[in-house]
Amino acid sequence: MKRGEIPKPGGGQRKLGIPTVLDRFLQQAVAQVLQKRLDPTFSEHSYGYRPHRSAHQAVAQAQQYVAQGLDWVVDLDIEKFFDRVNQDRLLGELAKRIADKRVLKLSRAFLKAGVLEDGLVSPTDEGTPQGGPLSPLLSNLYLDALDQELTKRGHRFVRYADDCNIYVQSPRAGERVMKGLSAFIARHLKLRINAAKSAVARSGERKFLSFRILNLSVPKRAIAPQALKRFRAKVRGLTRRKRSLRLERVLERLVPYLRGWISYFGFCEVFSDLRALDEWLRRRLRAFLWHQWKTRKRRCAELIRRGVSVPLATQMAGSSLGSWRLSRSHALHQALSNRFFQEIGLLSFYRAPSA
Repeated sequence: MKRGEIPKPGGGQRKLGIPTVLDRFLQQAVAQVLQKRLDPTFSEHSYGYRPHRSAHQAVAQAQQYVAQGLDWVVDLDIEKFFDRVNQDRLLGELAKRIADKRVLKLSRAFLKAGVLEDGLVSPTDEGTPQGGPLSPLLSNLYLDALDQELTKRGHRFVRYADDCNIYVQSPRAGERVMKGLSAFIARHLKLRINAAKSAVARSGERKFLSFRILNLSVPKRAIAPQALKRFRAKVRGLTRRKRSLRLERVLERLVPYLRGWISYFGFCEVFSDLRALDEWLRRRLRAFLWHQWKTRKRRCAELIRRGVSVPLATQMAGSSLGSWRLSRSHALHQALSNRFFQEIGLLSFYRAPSA
């Protein structure tokens, strides 16, 4: 395998193990066989990398727990989970469920294959490298012991890969659960809890799969602040006003990103967040176009062409204010209306409920 890295949402780099084409083909074949055997044995509270299960279902289940009055969450973050999985224990768990020695031999070979980095092959004595088709299934197998322990203790929980939230009624109960599970994970799974990223808190104060659950009269799904921050940073990068790209080229890059983002975060139920994003995005594009028009003559002509009166267009074109300030002006709202952005193909996060 080759070593690859991608940026982590919280900063830093996530290490990947990228298999060769042949290894990927073989891993995919083994994963398909193992998935049919292993998946039925996994917990109903596990949602990650499983057929007919999704992150949205996991968030919805968390929301149900909060609605039942369990609005304190024990947010567990396992430190460098994929890098520190105990391979001998993992292969032992696999051998308990799979009798075919050929499959076991192949699985061991994938785990022990080593990683090519800077021209040197390093052994992989621990961990299950992210990037291969088999890794997600093996990670679920490894953490199934945690699911079983949580079920045995009678906890209400949701797990998506190595993200696990347990829902309790009070902070005192949460601290007790955190202490007990930290010991279990260290003793039985040979892993450690990341104390800096784990916490006991109200559900609305912690993120789960980039959502948070607001405990209102009826609990609602809201977008986590970290996800909103990442979105704005990405859009700023795509619409930097100093770039000389035409609006059409910007939209070619922006719209696919928006489509994927809306597909996931459209699950949000706090519509004020979606409306605010719509307004901010359109304002960003108004400022972008105003900067692109550059000269006073061009700006005046563009405003008049788009229906702004001559006196107002002249006043706007001669303004010394910056493009971000002017993007809120009546003239730019008139010239670059919401309908204009709809017609050029800009996607909207929010659709007002029909009466």
